Parts: sequence; structure tokens; C-alpha cells
Amino acid sequence: MAAQVPIKKACMGVDCPNEAGTLQCPTCLKIGKTSTFCAQDCFKRSWGEHKTVHKAASGGTLHNPFPSFKFTGSLRPVYPLSPRRSIPDHIAKPPWSEDGEPKYKLFARNKISILDKAGQDAMRKVCRLSREVLDAVAREVRPGVTTDYLDEVCHNACIERNAYPSPLNYMNFPKSICTSANEVICHGIPDARVLLDGDILNLDVSLYHNGHHGDLNETYYVGPSALNAANIHLVETTRECLRLAIETVKPGLPFRDIGNTIEKHAKANKCAVITTYCGHGINTLFHCAPNIPHYAKNKAVGTAKPGMCFTIEPMISAGTHRDKTWPDNWTSVTQDGARTAQFEHTLLVTEDGCEVLTARLEDSPGGKVEMPKEEGEAIVKVDGKEGAKVNGAGSKA
Repeated sequence: MAAQVPIKKACMGVDCPNEAGTLQCPTCLKIGKTSTFCAQDCFKRSWGEHKTVHKAASGGTLHNPFPSFKFTGSLRPVYPLSPRRSIPDHIAKPPWSEDGEPKYKLFARNKISILDKAGQDAMRKVCRLSREVLDAVAREVRPGVTTDYLDEVCHNACIERNAYPSPLNYMNFPKSICTSANEVICHGIPDARVLLDGDILNLDVSLYHNGHHGDLNETYYVGPSALNAANIHLVETTRECLRLAIETVKPGLPFRDIGNTIEKHAKANKCAVITTYCGHGINTLFHCAPNIPHYAKNKAVGTAKPGMCFTIEPMISAGTHRDKTWPDNWTSVTQDGARTAQFEHTLLVTEDGCEVLTARLEDSPGGKVEMPKEEGEAIVKVDGKEGAKVNGAGSKA
């Protein structure tokens, strides 16, 4: 077969005279079309007109399903949602996989499971798999992709590991991962919205494997424009809140004290702690005792003991701590539209401290970015390295 002579393609941007680059519309890719653009700015500028091609190709139109709802920020849902992704028969499923009902009663607040060695090893395994899946999804975070595409990556990565994505159909949640951008606090539903340069995005991954659940999340910088002083201050303050809280965990720690540590650091950095949601026990149950509030002066019951597993997952806002839920009954946003960030680990209490079961790996994308010393200062260091190049997920290239 003779090789084809390369043909230069024109950018599909509105009134754009440039040659097309490698950037492709992710929605077009999903419906079997190829649409290439010269640059991200051109794609964003042309989006209003370009998205009309999706209707003709797919028989549907992208739209905001809640046009009369009073949104608190600039983010909008982009429907229709893709069909529910299937799970192969050979993969063990949690009770809610069919009808959405967890089918277990919440434990009493002071009845906390102590895992034996087999249970602890099972938690180590599922949490390691959860970390691998989160990292696989985070490597795909960049401007121009949709959160629905990230859901597909997550779903497939779970299947590859013979695991069930715990959020799928949990109390009728429609997707396999939570994707929460900008002012979304948590429980964002993946949809057809395209990630933009400058967004921050939380990915919350949970797996069910061998009868146990793993749970973790991180917030990532989307594109180079996201590495601005305001975003970095919020994201890195949140990351540090979790680190400081984990340092306190050891046998005998009252669970109510964790929130004191988190709120002290958040307030010192002029941020607010979201109070509606908390960390939780996790083992063979997705959510169980103990509750781990992230705010000070809470009334959490119980103390840490070796063999207990639970999450700490502070949600920190650059504005108000008050939240509002979208009409989808899941997406939680700040009432003032301020941006939020979140980080989560699953912990196992040991004899002299705790083990971070969902700890980052050496090649995990993302990671700490140096805080700006003064507001408005340019950011030139990532993970302590001068001039480090940053990809879409905020990791070292």
C-alpha cells in the first residue's frame, strides 16, 4: 500500500486562518467526528458555534438541564449524560449495584469496627488499587477534555483491576467517579462540560474489591493558567490541612480533635471549612462509623484505636462555608460561588500512629506546588524544583 501524502488541515475555529494543530474536540471524538483546532484559546472562542455540530451528528443537543435554577457561580451542567457504563458479570458488586440502595443500616456512632489482619490486608490492597485508578484518571486531566471522558477512564481502570467503582449507582449516583470543578464542593457528576485552562478539578475515586472499599481524592490544576496565586493558595492550604490532620492520628486521639487542627490552619490562611460533609469509617461498608468532622468544636464521638479505618477529607473554601445543592440532588456548591478544594486519604490506625493506605506513589501526577510568598507573585516552582514544566494535571512533566 502506498503511503498517503500528509495533507495540511485547516483549523475549525470560527474565522480562524491558521493551520490545525493536534487539539481535538473531545465531544466530536465521542461521536466519531474529527474536529481539530490550532490552540485552546481558539477552541474556547469557537465553542458556542462549534457545539451545534454535535446535535446534527448525535441526534441530541448539549444543554443546561436546569435553566431556571439560580446558580451561585459560573459553572453549569452540560447534558445529556452518557448512558450508564456496564460492569462485567465476573466482577463482584456491592449491594446497591442494581437498585441504588446500600441495604445496610448506619452503625451507631460509637460502634466502630476493628479490622483483623486479613481485613487490614484487604484494605491495603483495595486502597492501592484506588490510588492507581486515581493516578490513571489524573494523567488525562487537561484543557479540552470532558469530565465524562474522565469517568470513562476511571470506569475502565476499575474494570482492568477487577474492581467495582463504588460510587456507581450508590443511592442512584449515575457515574463511576465524582468530578468537582471550581465552586463545586463535592459530588460533581461527570458530564459533557469541557475542562478549561484555569480550572481546578477534584477527582474522587472509590473502589470495591474483595469485599472492601478504598476511597481517596485530590484536587488538580487544569492547564498553566490554573497556576495563579489564588488557586494555589486555596489548593495548597487544603493539602496542608489534610497533612496536618493526619500527623495527629494515633491511638487515643479523640475524633473531635481532628477538626480543630484543620480549622486552625484554614482560618490562619483566611479560608473556611465546609461543615456539611465529613470523613467517615470505611471497610466492608462504604460509609460507616466514625464520623470525622473537619471543623472545630464539633461533637464527634469516639477515639482512635489500632485496627480502625477511616477517611479524612477536608473541603476548604476561599469564601463562605455555606453550601447549596443543584437540582440533580448531588452537586454541592458554595453559596457565594467561591472556589473550593478537597483532599482525602484512607487511614489505618496502627499501634503508634497511622498508615496512609492511599498514599501517593513516586510517579503519581499532581503534587505540591510552592505557595506564593506575596499575592500576585508568579509561580516558578513545582514540588520544589525551579522552573518545572507543568502538564494539565499540575504535575511535573
